Amino acid sequence: MGIESNKELVTNFWRAFSEGKYEEVLGLLTEDATWWVAGTTALSGTYSKPEFAKLLGQVTPMAPKGLRVTPKLLTAEGDRVSVEAESYAEFSNGRTYQNIYHFMMVIRAGKFCAVREYLDTEHVTVTFAP
Repeated sequence: MGIESNKELVTNFWRAFSEGKYEEVLGLLTEDATWWVAGTTALSGTYSKPEFAKLLGQVTPMAPKGLRVTPKLLTAEGDRVSVEAESYAEFSNGRTYQNIYHFMMVIRAGKFCAVREYLDTEHVTVTFAP
Protein backbone atom coordinates (compact mmCIF):
# COMPACT_ATOMS: atom_id res chain seq x y z
CA MET A 1 0.00 0.00 0.00
CA GLY A 2 1.11 3.56 -0.63
CA ILE A 3 1.40 6.39 1.85
CA GLU A 4 -1.96 7.96 0.95
CA SER A 5 -3.81 4.64 1.13
CA ASN A 6 -2.17 3.98 4.52
CA LYS A 7 -3.43 7.34 5.77
CA GLU A 8 -6.90 6.52 4.43
CA LEU A 9 -6.83 3.20 6.28
CA VAL A 10 -6.02 5.05 9.52
CA THR A 11 -8.84 7.54 8.92
CA ASN A 12 -11.29 4.70 8.26
CA PHE A 13 -10.14 2.88 11.40
CA TRP A 14 -10.79 5.87 13.67
CA ARG A 15 -14.09 6.66 11.95
CA ALA A 16 -15.30 3.09 12.63
CA PHE A 17 -13.98 3.25 16.20
CA SER A 18 -15.72 6.56 16.88
CA GLU A 19 -18.99 5.21 15.45
CA GLY A 20 -18.81 2.18 17.76
CA LYS A 21 -18.36 -0.25 14.86
CA TYR A 22 -15.99 -2.48 16.79
CA GLU A 23 -16.36 -5.53 14.52
CA GLU A 24 -15.17 -3.33 11.65
CA VAL A 25 -12.30 -2.09 13.82
CA LEU A 26 -11.26 -5.65 14.65
CA GLY A 27 -11.48 -6.58 10.98
CA LEU A 28 -8.78 -4.00 10.27
CA LEU A 29 -6.31 -5.78 12.58
CA THR A 30 -4.16 -8.75 11.55
CA GLU A 31 -4.76 -11.95 13.53
CA ASP A 32 -1.39 -11.52 15.28
CA ALA A 33 -1.82 -7.78 15.89
CA THR A 34 -0.61 -6.20 19.12
CA TRP A 35 -1.84 -3.00 20.78
CA TRP A 36 0.53 -1.46 23.32
CA VAL A 37 -0.59 1.28 25.74
CA ALA A 38 2.05 3.43 27.48
CA GLY A 39 2.40 3.89 31.19
CA THR A 40 1.70 2.00 34.39
CA THR A 41 -2.08 2.40 34.63
CA ALA A 42 -4.51 -0.52 34.79
CA LEU A 43 -4.98 -0.09 31.02
CA SER A 44 -1.25 -0.02 30.21
CA GLY A 45 0.51 -2.95 28.61
CA THR A 46 0.39 -5.07 25.48
CA TYR A 47 -2.85 -6.56 24.17
CA SER A 48 -3.31 -9.33 21.62
CA LYS A 49 -6.19 -8.99 19.16
CA PRO A 50 -8.55 -11.10 21.37
CA GLU A 51 -7.53 -9.08 24.45
CA PHE A 52 -8.10 -5.83 22.56
CA ALA A 53 -11.54 -7.11 21.49
CA LYS A 54 -12.39 -7.70 25.15
CA LEU A 55 -11.23 -4.17 25.97
CA LEU A 56 -13.45 -2.75 23.20
CA GLY A 57 -16.39 -4.60 24.76
CA GLN A 58 -16.00 -2.41 27.84
CA VAL A 59 -16.30 0.87 25.93
CA THR A 60 -20.09 0.93 25.45
CA PRO A 61 -21.01 0.33 29.12
CA MET A 62 -18.41 2.89 30.20
CA ALA A 63 -19.24 5.48 27.50
CA PRO A 64 -22.85 4.86 26.38
CA LYS A 65 -22.75 7.77 23.90
CA GLY A 66 -19.49 6.48 22.44
CA LEU A 67 -15.82 7.32 22.60
CA ARG A 68 -14.84 9.61 19.76
CA VAL A 69 -11.20 9.67 18.64
CA THR A 70 -10.40 12.43 16.17
CA PRO A 71 -7.13 12.32 14.23
CA LYS A 72 -5.62 15.80 14.02
CA LEU A 73 -2.38 15.14 12.16
CA LEU A 74 -1.19 12.15 10.13
CA THR A 75 2.41 11.58 9.05
CA ALA A 76 3.25 8.48 7.02
CA GLU A 77 6.45 6.79 5.95
CA GLY A 78 6.76 3.28 4.58
CA ASP A 79 4.43 0.95 6.47
CA ARG A 80 3.92 3.32 9.43
CA VAL A 81 1.44 6.10 10.09
CA SER A 82 1.97 8.47 13.01
CA VAL A 83 -1.27 9.93 14.35
CA GLU A 84 -1.82 12.86 16.70
CA ALA A 85 -5.38 12.61 18.00
CA GLU A 86 -7.86 13.81 20.60
CA SER A 87 -10.69 11.91 22.24
CA TYR A 88 -13.98 12.80 23.87
CA ALA A 89 -16.49 10.74 25.84
CA GLU A 90 -19.02 11.23 28.59
CA PHE A 91 -18.58 8.32 31.00
CA SER A 92 -21.39 6.58 32.85
CA ASN A 93 -19.63 7.58 36.11
CA GLY A 94 -20.39 11.23 35.26
CA ARG A 95 -16.84 12.11 34.27
CA THR A 96 -15.73 13.54 30.94
CA TYR A 97 -12.87 11.75 29.22
CA GLN A 98 -10.92 14.04 26.92
CA ASN A 99 -7.41 12.84 26.19
CA ILE A 100 -4.61 13.55 23.75
CA TYR A 101 -2.69 10.79 21.96
CA HIS A 102 0.09 9.79 19.69
CA PHE A 103 -0.53 6.48 17.90
CA MET A 104 2.13 4.75 15.85
CA MET A 105 0.20 2.40 13.58
CA VAL A 106 2.09 -0.23 11.57
CA ILE A 107 0.45 -1.76 8.50
CA ARG A 108 0.99 -5.17 6.92
CA ALA A 109 -1.00 -6.37 3.90
CA GLY A 110 -3.67 -3.68 4.31
CA LYS A 111 -4.29 -4.23 8.03
CA PHE A 112 -2.76 -3.02 11.28
CA CYS A 113 -0.24 -5.44 12.77
CA ALA A 114 1.00 -3.20 15.60
CA VAL A 115 -0.25 -0.09 17.35
CA ARG A 116 1.61 1.85 20.02
CA GLU A 117 -0.54 4.30 22.00
CA TYR A 118 0.91 7.19 23.99
CA LEU A 119 -1.50 9.29 26.06
CA ASP A 120 -1.96 11.33 29.23
CA THR A 121 -1.89 8.46 31.72
CA GLU A 122 -2.72 10.67 34.71
CA HIS A 123 -5.97 11.65 33.01
CA VAL A 124 -6.73 7.95 32.55
CA THR A 125 -6.09 7.29 36.25
CA VAL A 126 -8.33 10.15 37.40
CA THR A 127 -11.13 9.58 34.90
CA PHE A 128 -11.32 5.79 35.17
CA ALA A 129 -11.12 5.73 38.99
CA PRO A 130 -14.15 4.20 40.74
